[in-house]
Amino acid sequence: MQGATFVLQENLKQLKLSTMRRELDTTIRQAREIGSDYADFLMELTAAELHVRSENRLKRRMREAKFPLIKTLESFDSKAAVDLDLRLLREMATGDYIKKHRNIIFMGRSGTGKSHLATALGIEACRQNIRTRFVSCYGLVNELIEAREEHILQRLLARYCRYELLILDELGYIPFSKEGAELLFQILAERHEKGSVIITTNLGFADWSQVFGDPIMTGALLDRLTHRAHIIPCDWESYRLKQSLADKKAEGK
Repeated sequence: MQGATFVLQENLKQLKLSTMRRELDTTIRQAREIGSDYADFLMELTAAELHVRSENRLKRRMREAKFPLIKTLESFDSKAAVDLDLRLLREMATGDYIKKHRNIIFMGRSGTGKSHLATALGIEACRQNIRTRFVSCYGLVNELIEAREEHILQRLLARYCRYELLILDELGYIPFSKEGAELLFQILAERHEKGSVIITTNLGFADWSQVFGDPIMTGALLDRLTHRAHIIPCDWESYRLKQSLADKKAEGK
């Protein structure tokens, strides 16, 4: 029996089934103690391998996404978001919009949890093994401009187009240069009907030309982004303002 176990260990090593190899002795011992049949033994061993692979895959996706903070749907205060369609939010959490290459746009004032919701949906996508990237609009534009100066722009554009979900945070807080606006337009145009985008913005669509500068380019961009998109108005009271007022009130007591 020891010889068979040794050979099995080596086979698992060759097959790169590291968790099964690590858990083999324990699983054999437990199987003997409870009298498991071969099917139950293999099911237990393979379940351990799959669980660890799933966890490692999630960690890899989360690292690749580069979320600045971890914000989940469970930690979102949905009671304060009085007009939020929770049914739609649960539907979006399934990732079906990504399979259909649809976009999501969260619009509203600062502090209403737009970035929280975008991040939470991004984490749900990572859990489904979907390649995801979170970046601020200003950060992405700077990255694109630097890539052009270093003559690696096409490589960077290709990388951003490979993400199945691209999350662009804080559109509208800082206007872009003409070059920056054109480069961002290029990425979003390339992704049209090929990959999903989530955008958070404090501006209404009529004001986007203030950021992109060119009304014609802005119109073309909006036409692509809003095509079959989920547009979520976040019109409720600012969480941060509410918290600040509550903290100030508590200090005054």
